[in-house]
Amino acid sequence: MFGQTQFQETRLQKDRLQTPTFGAQVVEEGLTRFVLWAPGAHRVDVEVEGLPSVTMNQESDGCATADVACGHGACYRYRVFNEDDERGSLVPDPAARAQAGDIDGPSVVIDPNRYVWKNPTWQGRPWHETVLYELHAGALGGFKGVRQHLPYLAELGVTAIELMPVSEFPGARNWGYDGVLPYAVEASYGSPDEMKELIDEAHSHGLMVFLDVVYNHFGPDGNYLANYAGAFFREDLVTPWGPSIDFRQPMVRRYFIDNALMWLEEYRLDGLRFDAVHAISEKDFLIELAETIRARIAPERHIHLVLENEGNTASLLSTDQFTAQWNDDWHNVMHVLLTGEQEGYYSDFVDNATPRLARCLSEGFIFQGDTSRHGHSRGEPSAHLPPTAFVAFLQNHDQTGNRALGERLSVLTDAESLAAATVLLLLSPMVPLLFMGEEWGSKRPFLFFTEHNEELAQAVREGRRAEFADFSAFLDEKSREQIPDPNALTTFEASIPDFDVRETSSYAACLARYRTLLKLRHHHIVPRLKGAVALGAKALGDKAVLARWQMNDETHLVIVLNLGEHPAATLGLGVGQLLHETDEGVAKAAQSGRIPPRAAAAWLRHNPGDEEVSA
Repeated sequence: MFGQTQFQETRLQKDRLQTPTFGAQVVEEGLTRFVLWAPGAHRVDVEVEGLPSVTMNQESDGCATADVACGHGACYRYRVFNEDDERGSLVPDPAARAQAGDIDGPSVVIDPNRYVWKNPTWQGRPWHETVLYELHAGALGGFKGVRQHLPYLAELGVTAIELMPVSEFPGARNWGYDGVLPYAVEASYGSPDEMKELIDEAHSHGLMVFLDVVYNHFGPDGNYLANYAGAFFREDLVTPWGPSIDFRQPMVRRYFIDNALMWLEEYRLDGLRFDAVHAISEKDFLIELAETIRARIAPERHIHLVLENEGNTASLLSTDQFTAQWNDDWHNVMHVLLTGEQEGYYSDFVDNATPRLARCLSEGFIFQGDTSRHGHSRGEPSAHLPPTAFVAFLQNHDQTGNRALGERLSVLTDAESLAAATVLLLLSPMVPLLFMGEEWGSKRPFLFFTEHNEELAQAVREGRRAEFADFSAFLDEKSREQIPDPNALTTFEASIPDFDVRETSSYAACLARYRTLLKLRHHHIVPRLKGAVALGAKALGDKAVLARWQMNDETHLVIVLNLGEHPAATLGLGVGQLLHETDEGVAKAAQSGRIPPRAAAAWLRHNPGDEEVSA
């Protein structure tokens, strides 16, 4: 458990975080201060294009600093000398705000104060109003392309867009999790000002903007930190991506905390989603990160900090520091019930899948210290947390794109079951997340794509296919050759959502369903959501559950779901205000004692009495 009293050391470290910010900072018109943490370097020069090279001062904290007569738009590199190294090595700034080209090109001085905000008084929106829409900026045509979709998303009922990582990565095609320059906006998406224009316009539409940030690893190409800051990594711990980042180092912590503050202050983002924090070995760093952000950002702003955490560390959500966590348990058990798949990480959710879903709806996490099939336990008790501490989703970039063929649920399960599952997603008190294209039932895949140099591309290609060698559909080499090449342009192009078909006859009914459910959510659920608590859920039979929540006005929200092939007995339910049913008569049948197969219904009970069946 992460009690606050355990982090006196963290507070001391926070007090020490007063050293100059990393990177190129415009001090005044025509003067820029450069700061590089290079404790392993013998000497560091900063080379600004068009100016003589400047040898930087080496400070006691390991930083190299220099003030140079240049300003916004200047291109520069660092030349790092190790001992007995006469020529040195040119490297980009690991805290550059932009690159002139790709990761190995010159870094660019950016003055963050140049952009004039159109919505300077925007304070965000309360968390309970959140409906997230995850998207890949590159697949939508960069920041300008995303802007074109904002009116549609606002009309749909989305209240926040969540951008997959936008930090500089190798090439122009990548999910973003191979980033190596966390401060720099990916040049193929647009400039820093173009990203700000996107955020500004989203705010004009009443939309929050979240960003997925990666603090657990760097990508495999273009990270030069080890050449001059070996202390950034620790060799005694290895992650799936290489040596672990050493968060025991105060300057390493500062590097990432400053990055989070940059996104929230300079770009005025409304929230951050921290990728795979279970891969960060020093858990107290997460507390320090959240405490620093909360202390720095004005309290009137609604800033939301969301975790992805395989560890299900409920205590991180028990204070006002972190807002919520992506609930992979919710997705995984729903995926098993919808598709019948049992391989990979779904194997942990096959046995007693329906009771597991009931536990999830009642208590948040399924794994709360339980031991998985892989022999290790994970999780902490979560029943005390509000339902809004969990982000629920049927699809996202991971759960779709990490499949060998990138299939969406629209091609993995039947339409009736998916419609029923969507009722639970959009009307339950957990915060819902949609993945781009989900709302019209797009059948286009979302694949894993990259643009690496050929040597690395071949390694990624082989590694990708090896990942699926134990899956029943890819046991032989010939079948694995059907897995798309991540580095091929066609793989990226196949992953671009087909927005142009969403209103056509094949997709319009699905889109209308999402619009209807989101309107119901905003009208009936959101006003009653703050302070809502789960009253319990129970399995009604194979793939059928009944769940209830007490809302903040004492009404009870009731959702009954049957993903099975046969009717399920509900034992009779009290009549309430019908919110939605997947087909006419579903709610009446459920209240009479049986819910039809592949169906769902939701209603509010304004005067719940003893006659309602206890869940």
